[in-house]
Order: sequence, then structure tokens, then C-alpha cells
Amino acid sequence: MRSVNDLRSSQSTLSAAPSIPNSKSQTSIASSHSHTSQKSTLSIKSKDSDAPLTREEIIAAYLEKAKWYTSVCLGTTAILSVFAFLFLIPFVVDPAISALTLDFQSEPVTCVVSEHIYFEGITNCTWSSCREGCTNAQTRCHQLTVNYTKILYKDWVKNPIDLELVDWDVADTRFLINTEGCGYPPFVNCTNFAKEYGHNNVGTKTFPCYYSRAEQQKVVARFNVSETIKHLILSIIIPNVLFAISIGVLSYWYCPCSKNCSRKPRVYAEFPSAKEKKIKSWEIEYEYESEECINKL
Repeated sequence: MRSVNDLRSSQSTLSAAPSIPNSKSQTSIASSHSHTSQKSTLSIKSKDSDAPLTREEIIAAYLEKAKWYTSVCLGTTAILSVFAFLFLIPFVVDPAISALTLDFQSEPVTCVVSEHIYFEGITNCTWSSCREGCTNAQTRCHQLTVNYTKILYKDWVKNPIDLELVDWDVADTRFLINTEGCGYPPFVNCTNFAKEYGHNNVGTKTFPCYYSRAEQQKVVARFNVSETIKHLILSIIIPNVLFAISIGVLSYWYCPCSKNCSRKPRVYAEFPSAKEKKIKSWEIEYEYESEECINKL
């Protein structure tokens, strides 16, 4: 007959036997749950990747594109403004400054052409009253000389005087179309200039002219103080302002100043103050006392 201990051992074995398949089933269920959870996360990610862009993202993309195109335009503007200013220096800035330096009479006086000569050849055209182009060499030139009196032309028109009786202030001086003596069509046409002041009008027709107070031998047919100052200011301000604005905006966008810009630079050669020395000595004493307490323990 079996003892009580044998019966108990058999029961324990029987009760423990079904635990193996239960553990397997639990692991399989857990693995299936993990697989389903992974699938669900993957499906969520795929849905997020395929989702349309939001309104904020679309606006940000358009702003980034607009910033890029604006940067290209500003860079081009800065380069062109530099070249424009360099181009305006010899053609506008320098003549305007020289005209203001010569101090031409603001109101026209009375002039009459005393001689008109037409030359051909570079050797003969040492100077010219009118040149179409300020850089090219002249092979044909009109040379006009004038006599002028300081009587204002508006007063002369009211009370004309016989030309043979006039006491001219300056006689037989060079006559130029403008302060530079040159220009470009359609503003400067030397053929029309010669017809208007020379040819049959020599010694017979008076006209308004402007003489220089600094050099009284210089006489011109066209001069306007306000326009000269306006052209000088515009030729200096417009290119420089465009260049400054373009470079300023580009620097603000692509070279931003960090928060550390406002901080003062640290000088490593400075010696510690008396307060810093006391604090450091207290820290050293505290560390030394703490080490002694640890050693005693």
C-alpha cells in the first residue's frame, strides 16, 4: 500500500504538469500582442507620413522660398548699386563738383559770338566748344569764342545797346556748351549748337550765357544750380542707400547677433578681488574640515 507521502508527491506532480502549456500559451499571447502593437505603431507612422501638410507648414515653406528670392534680389541690387555709383562718379559727381567749385553766375549775362572756326583732324582739335561723347577722341570740332558783359540778359532785353558801343568785360574767350564741354545725344547735339550760336550769328546776335566767378575766362551756354545740386545729391544718395539697405537686411537674416553679443568680453588677465579671495579661502577651509571629519569617521 502506498504511504501518505507517496500520494502527496503524486498529487504535486499532477498539479504541476499542466503549468508548462499554460506558460507557452501566455508567451504566445504576449508575442501576438507585441506584434499587433508594432503593427499599430507602424500603421500610425505611415498615416502620419502620408498626412497632408498643415497650414502653418505651407506658410513656412512659402516664406522660406520668398526669403530666398528676396535675398537674390537684394544681393543683385547691392552689386548693381556699387557699379552704378562707380559709373556716376566720372559722368555726374565729378562734373557737378567742379561746376559748383567754379561758382558760375546763377543768372545769365549777355554774350555775343566773336569767332567761329570749324576744324578737322586730331592735331587741329586741341579743344572744342561741343563734343558728342566725353571719352572719345575728336576728329571734327567747332571752336567758338565770345565776348560777354556782366549786364544781365533780362536787363539787356529791356534796354538793348549797340554792339559797337558796348564795353565788354571779357573778350575772345572760349565758349562751351556746358560745364564739361561735352555730352551725349539727344541732350547734346553739336550740329544744332553750331547753327544756333555760330555761322551767320557771329557778331550780330546776343544770347544769355553764364560765366565763372572763380575763372572769368570760362563761359558756358547751359547751367542750372538747382539741377546740378539735385543730380549730385541723387547720384550719391540713391546707390549708397540701396547698398546699405541690401547689405543690412542680408546681414540681419544670415549673420544674426547672438545673445552673447551684448555681454562684455571676459578678460582672463584680471586679478581676483578681495571678496573673491575671501570666498576662495572659506571654500578651501570648508573642504579641509570636511576631509578631516571623513578621516576621523
